[in-house]
Amino acid sequence: MIALADIREAAQRIHGRVLRTPLRRSAWLSDVAGCEVLLKLEVLQPTFSFKVRGATNAIARVDPAVAPLVTASAGNHGRALAFAAAARGIPLTVYAPEKAPRTKLDAIRALGADLHLCADYDDAERCAKEHGRRGDATYISPYSHDDIVAGAGTTALEILEERGDVARIVVPIGGGGLISGIAIAAAGLDPQVRVIGVEAKASQPFTQGRAAGRIVAIDVQPTLADGLSGNLDPETITFDIVQRLVPEITVVSEAEIRDAMRGIVLREHLIAEGAAAVGIAAVAAGKIEPNGRPLAVVLSGANVDVEVLKSILT
Repeated sequence: MIALADIREAAQRIHGRVLRTPLRRSAWLSDVAGCEVLLKLEVLQPTFSFKVRGATNAIARVDPAVAPLVTASAGNHGRALAFAAAARGIPLTVYAPEKAPRTKLDAIRALGADLHLCADYDDAERCAKEHGRRGDATYISPYSHDDIVAGAGTTALEILEERGDVARIVVPIGGGGLISGIAIAAAGLDPQVRVIGVEAKASQPFTQGRAAGRIVAIDVQPTLADGLSGNLDPETITFDIVQRLVPEITVVSEAEIRDAMRGIVLREHLIAEGAAAVGIAAVAAGKIEPNGRPLAVVLSGANVDVEVLKSILT
C-alpha cells in the first residue's frame, strides 16, 4: 500500500537529482476553460518527461550488488531509467516498441542501455517480464511498481505546495503510474482535490476496464499519444488505485490531440508529445467542466520526433 509518507520520502530521495518544475499560468487555456489553468511543466525535466521522478526514486532504492535491471517502455520510462541507472553504474536492458519515436530510442541507446525492439508495447512488456523471470535481471515495471508510483506522486506535492487553491489536477493515463501517484498524494494532502484522468480514444484500458469492473484486453489503435498506448499488465497495482481515487476519466480523439499539440507550440511556445497533450486537449475541447477554481494540467513530456511535429505544425 503506497501512502503519502512514501511520496514524501521519494521527494527527499530525488531532491537535487530532478527538477522542481514550474507551475505556469496559461492565458489561452484559462480563457477557454473559464477558470485559471496552470501547466505543470514536466517537459523541462532532464529527460524531458515526468518519468525521471519515478526512475530516480526506484534506482536510488536499488542495491548495486543485485542483478542487472530490465524494463519495458514506450520510450520515456526507458530513457529515464537509463539516465538514472547510468548515474549509478547499474546495467539496464530496455524492451521497447520498434515504432517508438526515434528521439526516445536514440536517447536510450546513448545512455548505455541494452535496447531490444519489439513489435509493439504489449510485446515489449511480455518480453521484459519473461527476461526478469529468468533470474539474470530484476524487472522494474514502468508503472506497476511502488517506487515508480511514489516518485511520480511528487508531481502533486509540488503542485499543491505551490498552489494550495488548486481544485482539480488533470493527468494523462497510460499504465496509470503517474495518475496513481498524484491521486494518492492529493488524497493525503487535500481530499477535496479532484483528480481527472485523460485517455486517448485509440487506447482506453482504464475506461473500458472500469466499464467491465476489471482489467480487460483492449484493441489498441495507432495514436499520436504513443506513450499512453497499450494494454495493462493484468497484475498491475494501478487499476485498483485509479478505481478508488480517480472519480473521472475522459477520452480525447486524435484530432483533439493534434490540435492540442499545435496549440501548445503556438500559444505556449512549448513542445509536448501526444501523450502529454491529452490533458490540454481535454481542456481545450471543453471536456473538463469549469467550477471557477484553479485547475492544474500535467504537461508530462516533450519527446516527439521532429517529423511528427513538423507535420502537425504544417
